[in-house]
Amino acid sequence: MPLKPLRICAAPGCPSLIRGRYCDAHKTHQQEETKHYNKHSRNKTITSFYKSTDWKRTRELVLLRDNHLCQRCLRKNRFTPADMVHHIVELKRDWYKRLDISNLESLCNACHNKVHGNRNKLI
Repeated sequence: MPLKPLRICAAPGCPSLIRGRYCDAHKTHQQEETKHYNKHSRNKTITSFYKSTDWKRTRELVLLRDNHLCQRCLRKNRFTPADMVHHIVELKRDWYKRLDISNLESLCNACHNKVHGNRNKLI
């Protein structure tokens, strides 16, 4: 299987070229932010949902449907790889739409942060 292409680290301002999402210097920091977010901002039901096989399968279907491209960037004629799958109607507002693929869109990290007001960052 061919290696993933090199790309710039997702940490703002980091010029490191890597095959994953973050360089080694930022990987630990990102893991800590994610752990903090999951512990303090999500309830246990939502956290366990994102770890479920049903979610992982649905997420992969949406990424395949969207050709692994950010749909908001695509509407602006930019081709940006999608990092995540976003619930248009949030889980907190309508739990029953959690696996509805018409309620899901592939987004890059920057667009997802714009939608949620950068809520994933530690204060």
